[in-house]
Amino acid sequence: MRSSNPVLTRFAEAARATIGTDAGAMTVTGTAGKAVLLLLVLAFSTAITWQQVAAGAVSPMLAMGVGGIGGFVFALIASFRPQSASWAAPIYASLEGIFLGALSAVYNARFAGLPQQAVLLTIGVAAGVFVLYRARVLRATAGFQRMMVAAMIGIGLFYLGSMLLSLFGVSIGYFTSNGPVAIGINLLIAGVAALNLVLDFDRIEEGARMGAPKAMEWFAAFGLMVTLVWLYLELLRLLSRLQGRRD
Repeated sequence: MRSSNPVLTRFAEAARATIGTDAGAMTVTGTAGKAVLLLLVLAFSTAITWQQVAAGAVSPMLAMGVGGIGGFVFALIASFRPQSASWAAPIYASLEGIFLGALSAVYNARFAGLPQQAVLLTIGVAAGVFVLYRARVLRATAGFQRMMVAAMIGIGLFYLGSMLLSLFGVSIGYFTSNGPVAIGINLLIAGVAALNLVLDFDRIEEGARMGAPKAMEWFAAFGLMVTLVWLYLELLRLLSRLQGRRD
């Protein structure tokens, strides 16, 4: 079954191509440990950058530019060369932390405590999805997969279309609006990000069942981190919209 997360789709392809090597077998526990390590690197980088931006020592736009572009480059490296994830994923986590730290500091300056709420909500949503997945309430069936792929394509086209329209001076208002429609779209996208974790969890379990090489644990952990970062960003935007309506 193919995940709608392109990172873990590449993981499955790489795993199938390297089954039977002598590097040891991938395990769910090993993947979880590496995911925690990457998230700790991400959190440390985020905290340091946040402090620097809040103190006025670093420009938030500069930090977001360096972290965003750098993180994107290393995400591409890890995505297209899964064997490089053991070193590319930690670098990506560090750079993405710079981006998230600067962005979170900007949001916190406007809505104090909002990023912390988004972090807690992200953890809660991810934990809830995991519990439902382990209880087999949420399952990565063929129908569920098709639904998720369609949703991901729709979201991608929506963001791409918005970007292209903005180049011609046309704004659809989604990124700046706090209206009910914008909140509804934001909530829908956040829901898709959360449900994408179901396919990610399934892909990791499948990799362990197939006896994928142990090196693929880094790539699988990287894939989970990508989804969690996306979920955090969508929840941060959603909470800011809700807070903006109250102010």
